[in-house]
Amino acid sequence: MQVAVASNFKAPLESLADSFEKQHGHKITVISGATGKQYGQILQGAPFDVFLAADSRRPELLEQQGKIVKNSRFTYAIGQLALYTPKHPHPTQEFLTTSRFNYLAIANPRLAPYGLAAQQYLQSRDLWQPLQTKLVRGENINQAWQFVHSGNAEAGLLALSQLLQADISKDYYYLVPAERYAPIVQQAVVLKTSPAATALSDFLQSDSGRKVIALWGYALPDRKDTDNKGTTHVR
Repeated sequence: MQVAVASNFKAPLESLADSFEKQHGHKITVISGATGKQYGQILQGAPFDVFLAADSRRPELLEQQGKIVKNSRFTYAIGQLALYTPKHPHPTQEFLTTSRFNYLAIANPRLAPYGLAAQQYLQSRDLWQPLQTKLVRGENINQAWQFVHSGNAEAGLLALSQLLQADISKDYYYLVPAERYAPIVQQAVVLKTSPAATALSDFLQSDSGRKVIALWGYALPDRKDTDNKGTTHVR
C-alpha cells in the first residue's frame, strides 16, 4: 500500500507503520512531500492508496472532485508551529524583532500549510513585509528544517513534531500561540478501496494510534468533531 504523506508527518507515520504492519499484516510504502505537490500528483493519476495531507483544503477538494472513497475523509492531527533558534536559548516572539539573525527559514506558503501558518503568524505581528529579505523558503517543512539544521539559517518557523523528533530541548524553541494562525488541520483520505487502506484509516483513529500521534507533538481532534473541521480538540 502506497501512502502519500505530508513531510511533517513522515516520521510519525513510519513509527505508526511498525505497529500497524505487525497488527494487520499490510505493508506500507511511505512517500513524503509537500501537500500541494502531492495533491497535484494525485490529480495526475499517482497510484497512492491513502493521502495524509498537512491541511484540510486538498482533501476537501479531492472529495468534491470525486477522487476519494466516499466518507473516508477525517482529521488525524492538528499541527503546532514553533520558532526554533538553535544558537540562541530561551527565545520569545521578540526574537524576530532583533538583529540576532540573518535568515529565518519557513516552508513555502504556496505549497505547505506550515509555511502558510508561518506567514499568518508573521502577518499577525506586522513582520511579514519587514522580514522579506531574511526569509528563506523550503519547498516543504523538512527542507526548512534542513536550512536551520545545516546552519544556513539561524532560526526557523517549524513544526513542533520535527523538534520533538530531533529531541530538541525546550530551551531552544518558542511555541507560537495557536491563535496567531489558522488551525493546521491535517486530514486524511482513502483514494482506493482496499482492506489495507480501510485498516490504516481505522488504526489512525484508534486510541492507540491517537496516543502515538499526540506523543509526536500534535493536538488531536475531538471525537465529536463530526464535521471534520478539527476546531475543537484536546491534547
